[in-house]
Amino acid sequence: MRILVTAGPTREYIDDVRYISNASSGRMGYAIVQAILHAGHEAILVSGPVSMTPPVGCEYHAVESTEQMMQACQALFPNCDGVIAAAAVCDYQPKSRVSGKISKTGTAITLEMIETDDVLAALGKMKDGHWILGFALEAQNERENALQKLRRKNCNWIVLNRPEAIAAENNTVELLDDSGKTVAHWTGLKTKIAEDLVAWLEENAGQMT
Repeated sequence: MRILVTAGPTREYIDDVRYISNASSGRMGYAIVQAILHAGHEAILVSGPVSMTPPVGCEYHAVESTEQMMQACQALFPNCDGVIAAAAVCDYQPKSRVSGKISKTGTAITLEMIETDDVLAALGKMKDGHWILGFALEAQNERENALQKLRRKNCNWIVLNRPEAIAAENNTVELLDDSGKTVAHWTGLKTKIAEDLVAWLEENAGQMT
C-alpha cells in the first residue's frame, strides 16, 4: 500500500514571531510511518514542526500552517491508497495576522479567532475509493464525540485517545468503525501501537485497495 500520514502540530501566527499551536510531539505519526516502512509499504509523511527526524525511506513534506497541510494533503492523497491522519491540526487561527511584532502597551489585547480549514473533512470529500483513518483526542464524551467526528468527516475508522497521549511515549487507544463498534484496543509504547495498527490495516484496509 501507499499510505499518506499526517503528524505533529500546526502553527497559526498572530504576528511575525508569535503563534498559536499545541503540545503534539508527532511521536505517534512518526511511529506509524516507521511501522509502514518496516511492513514493506510506501509512506508519505506530511508533518508540522517537530523535533524528530523523518524516518529514512519515507517521502517527506514539511509544513507549518494548517493551510499548508491542507494543500499538501489534497495534492498527495489521490495517489495514495489511504490516509492515517494523526496530526494535531489547530482548530482556530487569528482572524488577521499582524505584520511585524505586536509591542507591549501595558494593557490587555483581544484576539479574534476563526476556524481553520478542516483537513480531514476535505480528504473525506475526496475519498472516492480511498480509505481514511482519523484520530480523535477527546477529553469528555469521548466515544460520542469520536463517532460524530468519524461520520462528519467521512472516515472509515477513527482512533480514540485522550489528552494524556500528548508528548507521551505510551498511549491507550481504541479503534472504532462507523457502526460505533470497537474493532481493536491497544495499550503500550506508541511504537508498538503503530505496529499493531499497521498490521490491522494490512488485514482490513488492504481489502479496499
